[in-house]
Amino acid sequence: MANRPLFHLALLLCFTFALQGCAGSQQDADSTFKIGIITSLTGSAAAFGQAHKNGYTIALAELNAAGGVMGKKIELVYYDDQTRPDQAVQGVNKLVDQNHVPIILGAYSSENTRAIVPAVNQKNIPLVMPTATADNVLETGSPWVFRICAGSTAYATATVDFLKAMDAPKSLAIVYENTNFGESNREAMDKVARAAGFDVVDSEAYQASSPDYKALLQRVKARNPGVIYFASYLLDASTLMRQASQANLNPQYYTSAGTGFAAAEFPTRDKGAGPYAEYTFSVSQWLPTARWKGSMEFDEAFFKLTGTHPAYHAMEAYAALLTAAAAIKQANSAQPAAIRDALKAIDLPETPFGPIKFDEHGQNPHQVLITQVLDGKYRVVYPPDAAETAPVVPTPPWDKR
Repeated sequence: MANRPLFHLALLLCFTFALQGCAGSQQDADSTFKIGIITSLTGSAAAFGQAHKNGYTIALAELNAAGGVMGKKIELVYYDDQTRPDQAVQGVNKLVDQNHVPIILGAYSSENTRAIVPAVNQKNIPLVMPTATADNVLETGSPWVFRICAGSTAYATATVDFLKAMDAPKSLAIVYENTNFGESNREAMDKVARAAGFDVVDSEAYQASSPDYKALLQRVKARNPGVIYFASYLLDASTLMRQASQANLNPQYYTSAGTGFAAAEFPTRDKGAGPYAEYTFSVSQWLPTARWKGSMEFDEAFFKLTGTHPAYHAMEAYAALLTAAAAIKQANSAQPAAIRDALKAIDLPETPFGPIKFDEHGQNPHQVLITQVLDGKYRVVYPPDAAETAPVVPTPPWDKR
């Protein structure tokens, strides 16, 4: 009984420093090194969550074949956030408190990722974001968060640079879903476009997953923009383009903030817009034809796993896990703070996703590509040093296709 006070003190200290020492201690006792994953395996973003999982699966096989980390095989502990922010927050709690992971990768959407930032701050656990593009996911300045992908301002800047290089019309309309992702991309494009001398003639928000956008598209048509910039997920991107044809809406440039317009399914007939996707431009973080070493090998591994070719969402997950493993190896520790410090110092000059190194805000300054759907396939058309073909401009009117 004399040792009971010491036992209670130990428990108190373990609880107080949870998510620092206890996570590491539990990892030391485990036979595998556990890394937490939050993504959308069900719900409206399930297709993207599955892309995440495929990318993680390929990275996991490579890393474990090379010996894992700290002499252990890596084990991924998944939490399905169901495409809901409240569930994503619950995922942080479960992964840290019950699974004792010392690092988390996720989530998929900007909405869910922004929701979990306060939770990882409270838990003192590093978070690597693979795909959330809303710039406000980094607004807290937390030392615990790191983003692999480029953000909405980088998207807008790359698109405007492309339009200027093409001598595109200076009238622009923005169509965006009323979520954190959509609003962040609207705000970024509005600011960047106006600074570059564009006239933003219309800005239209919509409710995601609506079956009918015809009235919205007619309002856009009435403003006669030379360029339209969409911020939409896959279902809406497909519906918007089909209904743009019905409305005979003919801007010279259909551009977008990636996501649905950059999904592997978007140019397909069964899951996307099919022929209505033709000639659309999108920002892209990666394509199998990107000139970064290992891109084609990842494409081959993905095709072997799924029978399909990947879009950039799978590659971002792959790169996030490679980066996490490199940080764990560099830290040589299962302590969250040590892994965080290693992420701050990480410098990976060659990955299939390009160089990875985080600035003082936790942002990896990733290059943004501009793609165009041509003959049902994404082709890199800008910047010139990365282009595989010239863009087709202006977009042919619907009745001339």
